Amino acid sequence: MNAVEFEHVSKRYAIYNSPADRLKEFATFTRRSFHRDFEALRDVTFEIRRGEVFCIIGENGSGKSTSLQLMAGILQPSAGEVRVNGRVAALLELGAGFNPEFTGRENARLYCSILGLTARQIAERAGAIEAFAEINPFIDHPVRTYSSGMLVRLAFACAIHTNPEILIVDEALAVGDARFRQKCMRRVQELRSSGVTIIFVSHAIAEVKSIGERVLWLDRGQIAALGDPDSVISAYTAAMSDRDRRYESAAHPRQQQHETEVVHGLPNIDHREGDGRAEILGIEVNDAFGDRLHLMTPDSRIAVRISARANADIARPDLGFTLRNHLGLEFARVTLAQESRRLAPMKPGDTVTASFHVEIPELYPGSFSFSPWVSDGSLANPVFCDFVENAITIPMARGERIVYGYLHVPCRVEQPPTPQRAQEPSLA
Repeated sequence: MNAVEFEHVSKRYAIYNSPADRLKEFATFTRRSFHRDFEALRDVTFEIRRGEVFCIIGENGSGKSTSLQLMAGILQPSAGEVRVNGRVAALLELGAGFNPEFTGRENARLYCSILGLTARQIAERAGAIEAFAEINPFIDHPVRTYSSGMLVRLAFACAIHTNPEILIVDEALAVGDARFRQKCMRRVQELRSSGVTIIFVSHAIAEVKSIGERVLWLDRGQIAALGDPDSVISAYTAAMSDRDRRYESAAHPRQQQHETEVVHGLPNIDHREGDGRAEILGIEVNDAFGDRLHLMTPDSRIAVRISARANADIARPDLGFTLRNHLGLEFARVTLAQESRRLAPMKPGDTVTASFHVEIPELYPGSFSFSPWVSDGSLANPVFCDFVENAITIPMARGERIVYGYLHVPCRVEQPPTPQRAQEPSLA
């Protein structure tokens, strides 16, 4: 028997232009319609096997959260049938089901009782829930005083201690700090080993690839692909790259037409500093085929293209980027000068574009950010004109080997064919 089955499931929402339209429709006893239907899911059929880790990916608005709410029994389908076989613990919207005026301890008891635990079972597991959540002394404070990270700690701790047969996890874990997130993922692996069915929704492709056994890709409420993680994620990232190219073509038709070398656009700016004598115009990270990169893989080649423009005289310009991990640790720094490539002095208005072709080692699964910069001066003592923190963040896929620490160091081992045995002392 499968844990979850969707059979030709559709879910429609009524969209009203104003509250008055809703009232008009109600006044006519729905004989007249004043709304339009939005189909969040259209004729979706799939099954989730008992004991597997099933991941769902897709863009915002693709129907992921609607699917989870149908599994959890929060919503009912407009058409088709949803069958769920087993006790469900769902971690969906942050803090959903918690009373903001109750304390964390009171909410934990209420949550566990709703999921069917007896008073004795709740008392036996209260200590374990508190220990896992690690929010003392706030466990006795009202939940309305909690931060988003504290909410997800308490909610996840409650969910995993109710002995669920099916655990549903949405993007709620994304707000947790890195250490607690790793703790949660270890617990997910333990539940997986014990036979719990885990349904996981995330935009973190690296996590999906590392824990998922099968992946469902939803696109505009329909199934775009369903299968093993490698094939589905490859198709998904390729589609996202194609959509990015079409968007950029529409947004910058003249730029695309002339195929200029200059890279325009900074996807993200966490922080920006420098003396302003030059500025970063854009950065892009491409794969070996020149397509936009959405997922790094071990032992692959990537191209980091950076463009900068001078606003004043730059005597000794240099261009480069810093690679950081999800904790903000500077992993590596790459510069033109470091690779013995010196730029000519720049005048105001001059632009320069450099392509850094990098071989990616086997790093641990996680997210890595690229921070481009342009400087003036020597390699040992640069003066930054513009430094853009975390302009692009790209996840790292899990490789074939387990990475202990930060990266797998290439190594060749020499070993004798047979162990050398110790000589036994003679009796002479």
